[in-house]
Amino acid sequence: MVIYFSGTGNSRYAAEVIASELKDELQDAGEYIKAGKRGVFSSEKPWVFVAPTYCWQLPKLFAEFIRKSGFSGIRNAYFILTCGSETGNARAKTARFCKEKGFIYKGLLEVVMPENYVALFSVPEEHECRRLTENAAHLLKESAKYIREGKNFPLIKAGTVDRIKSSSLLNVGFYGFVVKAKKFYATDECISCGRCVKSCVLNNVRLVNGRPEWGKRCTHCMACISVCPEEAVEYGKRTVGKRRYLCHEKAYIK
Repeated sequence: MVIYFSGTGNSRYAAEVIASELKDELQDAGEYIKAGKRGVFSSEKPWVFVAPTYCWQLPKLFAEFIRKSGFSGIRNAYFILTCGSETGNARAKTARFCKEKGFIYKGLLEVVMPENYVALFSVPEEHECRRLTENAAHLLKESAKYIREGKNFPLIKAGTVDRIKSSSLLNVGFYGFVVKAKKFYATDECISCGRCVKSCVLNNVRLVNGRPEWGKRCTHCMACISVCPEEAVEYGKRTVGKRRYLCHEKAYIK
């Protein structure tokens, strides 16, 4: 079973590709999280968890969902992390998490896709986004054989810098000082469509007098800023004038 979490579509796309190749069931963890429900899953095929990389680790929101959910059947677990450049030493953290949950860790696949963290970085141009997405699809299709054959994903070697990036201290600092909702706001271009409200997996956005307002719960998935059809959602001054990104690609490319 393939279970994924995605904000702007990169990890959803990766999950669709791998599920298609494996002819396996696909589950969106975001739907459970938004509804405040834990998952109860059963599968005789390996578990494949797909998510974006947050500060060179598995997103806390997704890890907590897995931690609270029930899994019966096979214990083999593969992890696929999408990223804008690399995953640091996420492998080590994910392996320990796997042991904690009672899974048999079968490795982590690093899949580079278009940068979508528009609150800090810039989104590539459209042609580059397409190139990265197509490369990712080919990597995923080639890597599906490891899952079919029950083999571990190839080992991703981590150096000293990678270990620092994925350290618990840096991760705590990221969530404590960077992941905040207070800088989100809507400009006068807002048309009160409510897409930002629907996209928020933490139900942190609501319309007040036709304009979105953000609460304090946020995971910086960038869904609200990316789904706005008028590009009316901004994050302080960091996003002004920047391209937005949503992955609209289909899994079934040649």
